[in-house]
Amino acid sequence: MNNQKQKIKRPRTLTRIAVVQALFQWEQGIEKTSNLLIEQFLLHRLSHECNNEIYIDGKVYIPNVDLFKLIIQEFIYRNPEIDQIIQTALLQDWPFNRLDPILRAILRAAVTELLLDKQEPPKRVIINEYIDVSHAFSNGDEFILINGILNNLCNRFRIETEDKTK
Repeated sequence: MNNQKQKIKRPRTLTRIAVVQALFQWEQGIEKTSNLLIEQFLLHRLSHECNNEIYIDGKVYIPNVDLFKLIIQEFIYRNPEIDQIIQTALLQDWPFNRLDPILRAILRAAVTELLLDKQEPPKRVIINEYIDVSHAFSNGDEFILINGILNNLCNRFRIETEDKTK
């Protein structure tokens, strides 16, 4: 994270930051099953000393554990499909594995949440949340890439959904 102590005001943002951290951990090969990943993350990375406005380096407060579990479980179940969806939004000469691992984790979490069959929150809110999440991990322009990829995918999802209803 950028700062040892960083204030985040929205509880769902904190949950999504934890999801990104868990997916980063997953990619590093530490835990590959959803239940074990969730269990280990909640056991070692959850801090009851943090409150819903503060992230303390290495520990997080997860205000919505159900959302955390849902995104992790859905990603583990659908990860090849999700990675392929992300790859389709990248330039042809920019392979998925060339993305920074934290960007892959952010995109994986966001796409997983976008694919959930939930009406709330709206897809625009999810995109904005993950742009905010990217700021928690980087001070650079990575949020522009995140925004572009997620907007591209949302537009494609919208067209595919409209085609299925015709």
